[in-house]
Amino acid sequence: MRVRPGEELDTVRVRAYLAGHLGSADEIIIEQFPAGASNLTYLIRLGDAEYVLRRPPFGNTVKSAHDMAREYSVLSKLSTVYTPAPRPLLFCEDESIIGSEFYLMERRKGLVIRGRAPREMQESPELQTAVCRSFIDNLAHLHSVDHVAAGLGELGKPAGYNGRQVEGWTKRYFAAKTDEWPDLEFSIEWLGGNIPAESGAALIHNDYKFDNVMLDAGDLTRITAVLDWEMVTIGDPLMDLGTTLGYWMSADVGEELMSMPFNPRVLMENISRRDLIEMYASASGHDVSDILFYYVFGTFKIAVIAQQIYARYVKGYTRDERFASFNRFVAGLGSIARTALDRGSI
Repeated sequence: MRVRPGEELDTVRVRAYLAGHLGSADEIIIEQFPAGASNLTYLIRLGDAEYVLRRPPFGNTVKSAHDMAREYSVLSKLSTVYTPAPRPLLFCEDESIIGSEFYLMERRKGLVIRGRAPREMQESPELQTAVCRSFIDNLAHLHSVDHVAAGLGELGKPAGYNGRQVEGWTKRYFAAKTDEWPDLEFSIEWLGGNIPAESGAALIHNDYKFDNVMLDAGDLTRITAVLDWEMVTIGDPLMDLGTTLGYWMSADVGEELMSMPFNPRVLMENISRRDLIEMYASASGHDVSDILFYYVFGTFKIAVIAQQIYARYVKGYTRDERFASFNRFVAGLGSIARTALDRGSI
């Protein structure tokens, strides 16, 4: 939990700011959660109290992509109607404290599965299925939240959402481009010519994957928190499912992509994307006949996220060595999208 070099916070300033707002004069300890590749997340210890601080990545040049005020505002309302959303506590717009805006929220505890899974999950096909069903049921539950009643009706514009997403992520890709990826650019062209009408309008997380979910260590089928709400909006719920499917690898993609840290490998080896789709259709009642578009879009979007992170590394905005090989993920994801299109199936 050590803070990565170059991503340190000014302990004196943070302590003084929090003392003025929380009334605590306790000594402060700041640690950094090791995962995450976009917004940065820190553990703040003030005496016996623990909080989580979220800030944009260093070198961020597009404020709208890492809008702390928006994330804070959304969670303030969402956490009252959707239990897995952590409750935010305070927002700081004074960039002199840590060099950017940030917000503080409650700390939730639970098990985040990355790569390896607990032994009881590895040894039980029944538990694997139950955990996946809980994971997908929770996504369907999010999509069922009455966002208007929660005060989030103005969060997004659902009409024309799919087309705007294809256009917007295409622009982000070319703005961050560092290499030639023909398969990915073939997929971009296909997406632009095959945009379906929206399947509905729902509150969507936009990055729903296993390492953004915390599980109860005593009951792995119970979700204690959903994290990283920076891309939340109102849009087509199948776009959310498509992103989840995009993270879900299968053995035919090769060892490197199967070993990506986003999901527990044992689940990907035993639960297929088709299984997840059927779980979602059962839980939500949605027609999933156009799922190829949503899957290819989700895969493309994840590739763009990886490309943006890799571009930040190449330009020296981050020294985090985890990102030095992200160009290989971009290439691999492009190949996966192209393969799905060539065979006409996820």
